[in-house]
Amino acid sequence: MNEGRPDPVDAAAPGGFPSPAKAVAAISDVASAAVRLPLAPFQAGVTTARGRWRTLARALERRSLVRASRAVPRTLRFVGRALLSGEVDEAVPRPALSIALAAQVALDEALLAVAMTPSRFPLRADYHRVSRELADARALFGRRGWLADPASYHRTPPPLRPQDVTWSRHRTLGARYEQTPYERMSFDSGFAPRRQEPGGDRWRSFAANDTAAVTILRHDDGPRPWVVGVHGFCMGFALADFRGLHADLLHRELGFNVAMPVLPLHGPRRVTRISGEPFLSFELMNGVHGMTQSIWDIRRLLGWIRAQGAPSISVYGVSLGGYIAALLAGLEDGLDSVVAGIPVSDFPGLFHAHSPHHIRARSIEHKILGGPAEDVYRVISPLGFAPRLPRHRRFVFAGYGDRLSTPGQARRRNCGRRLRCRESTSTKTSKEKPSGIRDTSETTALIVCMWAVGV
Repeated sequence: MNEGRPDPVDAAAPGGFPSPAKAVAAISDVASAAVRLPLAPFQAGVTTARGRWRTLARALERRSLVRASRAVPRTLRFVGRALLSGEVDEAVPRPALSIALAAQVALDEALLAVAMTPSRFPLRADYHRVSRELADARALFGRRGWLADPASYHRTPPPLRPQDVTWSRHRTLGARYEQTPYERMSFDSGFAPRRQEPGGDRWRSFAANDTAAVTILRHDDGPRPWVVGVHGFCMGFALADFRGLHADLLHRELGFNVAMPVLPLHGPRRVTRISGEPFLSFELMNGVHGMTQSIWDIRRLLGWIRAQGAPSISVYGVSLGGYIAALLAGLEDGLDSVVAGIPVSDFPGLFHAHSPHHIRARSIEHKILGGPAEDVYRVISPLGFAPRLPRHRRFVFAGYGDRLSTPGQARRRNCGRRLRCRESTSTKTSKEKPSGIRDTSETTALIVCMWAVGV
């Protein structure tokens, strides 16, 4: 009925004035313009200040000391959580707080912050390449049955023959800063990723990594029990390994023969200025090949030690070495004890926890973390293998304040078994607590290792 008639609201008012609706719209436009006019310079200033702040933040982010200053609030947060909740990590009860513990936490946080330099952040092409490699690896590993049976991924290495080994003699500073003689054992690793494995060509291009090296300390008065000490990330040099693994204590005071293999891409096998840098990097397939070659080389070394008539063999690893020691316990028969010190148990989880937010978000977006990496790393995860030695011959200790390999990582490696807590200040005294984990004292680990082999 009203079809074709103008809307009364839009109709012109008497005398040729605009309709009420148009008048309201015009007044609104004028008012908005009047508000925007004085705010325009302010908004421009805010935009300029924001851009300058971002430029300054990027410049400061490149400064190691600036990044290291993050350790202060993070350490305070650690101490505050311990005081308020009584825990330091995932149901791990806090120890007695002290300035020394806070200093260790601050040092860890500072080192982590310094390591997160923007110059080492992945580029856009890196995300695409790593994502493609992991997708191809997951498909290959699934077809070959390695995801269902991770042990079948690891090949049995050939034994070491006398003609395969080269020997040299060296000296280094021991724990008491005195010259300690040792032997250096070298041999061709013989390891190479399978041709169809993603990242294999890159790994084979690391020529310096082809020669395996082992530091040997042994007695000349007949067969002795052996300890294979596996160093941590960025180590692999005799001076660092002697102190980090307490080689003098094991050899001189406890009477062990000691073998300390150099892990791939570490020490004399490194291919960058920083020992081990490509081993644990954004190139996640490097980690798979690195762990696999570590097991390969150590199993060849174990065969050589058995040929020397060793009455017992124990494996003791710290940090990255603790991860490898735990993995070895699921692959190698005949070990008398295994001590995993401050171990990582889940590297994709560790990358997720420590990566900057934007890298973590992009990694999930590109299908790197959150599924593919976790699946591929199953073939080298200690959590996927049943240990081949009894429970009372396996030991785990962790650091209350370790910010890289947190106590929660050690709890996962212990597969739900209750961990005793022991705070030790020397090899002769210790104080028992009802539950928890061991502190960062490696002396405790050596006591455990000594007890495990009956010394």
